[in-house]
Amino acid sequence: MTGFCPHYPPPHANKIPAWRAFWGARRSWMDTLYERSYAMQMGEVSLLTSKLFMVNDPACVRHVMQDAVAQYPKHSLLHEALKPLLGESIFTTNGAQWQRQRQMMNPSFAQARIDVAFTHMQGAAQAMQARMLSWDLNQAHDVQEEMTLVAADIIFRTIFSQGIEEGSARQVIAEFTHYQEMAPKLMLPAVYGISWLTAWRYRRRFNAAAATIRKLLLDMIRPRMATHAQRVAAPGYVPQDILDSLMDARDETSGQSFDEQELLDQVAMLFLAGHETSASAMAWSLHLLSHSPDIQERMRSELALATAGQPLQADQLRELALTWSVFREALRLFPPVGFIARSVTQTDEMRGKHIKPGDSVVIAPWLIHRHRELWDEPDVFKPDRFMDSDTGQSRNASRDAYLPFGAGPRVCIGANFAMQEAALVLSQLVKDFDILPCTGHVPQPVGRLTIRSDNGIFVRLRSRAKSSEISL
Repeated sequence: MTGFCPHYPPPHANKIPAWRAFWGARRSWMDTLYERSYAMQMGEVSLLTSKLFMVNDPACVRHVMQDAVAQYPKHSLLHEALKPLLGESIFTTNGAQWQRQRQMMNPSFAQARIDVAFTHMQGAAQAMQARMLSWDLNQAHDVQEEMTLVAADIIFRTIFSQGIEEGSARQVIAEFTHYQEMAPKLMLPAVYGISWLTAWRYRRRFNAAAATIRKLLLDMIRPRMATHAQRVAAPGYVPQDILDSLMDARDETSGQSFDEQELLDQVAMLFLAGHETSASAMAWSLHLLSHSPDIQERMRSELALATAGQPLQADQLRELALTWSVFREALRLFPPVGFIARSVTQTDEMRGKHIKPGDSVVIAPWLIHRHRELWDEPDVFKPDRFMDSDTGQSRNASRDAYLPFGAGPRVCIGANFAMQEAALVLSQLVKDFDILPCTGHVPQPVGRLTIRSDNGIFVRLRSRAKSSEISL
């Protein structure tokens, strides 16, 4: 069975008034979209003192994110929304500050290479398998939660060389869920110039959620900082993980290292961005696969051919072309970061529209990935569109209108890492289980900081080694 079309929020027939958009976007920005949103090249919204431009045209996207990137920095609202959690990290900073941080962090990602990180990924995948085997088979479980646990475990092991304790992981997940729910309620009033209206109601709980997560990470960082100089001085020292590499990093001009606050900011960014986006896309992948048994069978055949029935090795991941394509297609249909906001710092013009400093530009992967003029059958799950070089329109669109990890100089630093962990986790799950749909359950996508299902993602798992079923 192929051609599954997953549910997504039905767009309004026509553009809704600004006041309705304001209240709708407080729950999910998807609630403000209308049918033409998925076909237009560029839209415009008038706010109290500025304008917001929605850019879908791939040429304009390249202009904003690559050619003229300096005049379109990350939006200050994103910085304000994420600063309590991520501080001054490369995810939110701009200009010289961002360039310094990126230069210092690039060497650290040698620790995220597949030949280094694969053991960490395997350990987390085995822990995931053990959790599944311990489940009460009469109870239902949410794959969205389980994929968050395994993704958090993988990145935690890669940063700290140890797994995250399950209780701590669940606490982080709960706090970040609260954080996501409150973020639109703080950001939207600022967009409309009325931040005084609601910010006071949410700021305290917002900051408390961030503080809980940051304390967990700081408690892991401080003991390592205390012994780092001693370990570096020991004969034969090599960095053992990302944290070691971050502590080794030096500014190429001043020679200075990250101080404790800067280190915490970067680790928080790597941990939260590194697990949240992967978890979202892996959960949606399982939902899509549950309605595509033929693709599951092809994935098993592909895995068997690559491994000859033996445990998967790091150098065999590249042979899992269909598995990678399944994940790419999940990223297309449900991009973890559904919108990318940029500030306008210089007068510009795109598609005949005058753009001035103080305006905002939003690039929405959610819309671009489902654009009616850019993709063949844009709402249908078709992983083969990423495998066949002769698929015409779809293949061309995948080059020009596919940006699940962003684009240009600020493309996600962990994109390859995310693809590799997904290939490992998904291939392991398909090998061990038949993934079946949960009758009557329809995931409800919501757009906040990332795209998640508001009511979870439930599927059924049937063990391929046993006749029993596991509900997930």
